[in-house]
Amino acid sequence: MIHRVDVSKRAERGLASAPKQVAAKFFYWKRQVAEHGLDFVKTIPGYHDEPLAGKLRGHCRSIRLALGYRAYYRLVGETVKCVLVEEVNKHDYKKIERLFGL
Repeated sequence: MIHRVDVSKRAERGLASAPKQVAAKFFYWKRQVAEHGLDFVKTIPGYHDEPLAGKLRGHCRSIRLALGYRAYYRLVGETVKCVLVEEVNKHDYKKIERLFGL
């Protein structure tokens, strides 16, 4: 069960420039993952946690923080069992594809 969330520097910059309610919802999601585990939090419909399609299939998942803002994350390692949040932006999938080299 995954209870740890790491945030990349790129995601921290995205959160700093995002509206306050977006950052607040992200930190609430992070706290819920720490308390209940990622598998439980994925089932909460308000986050719209979903795997991405197209070139990003199998590489990344996203959660909805606001109508236009998403946090993109991936699972890191079998033994580490943590989530690495890679990016928080205004729904820019091309930027995420570049991040993963696709």
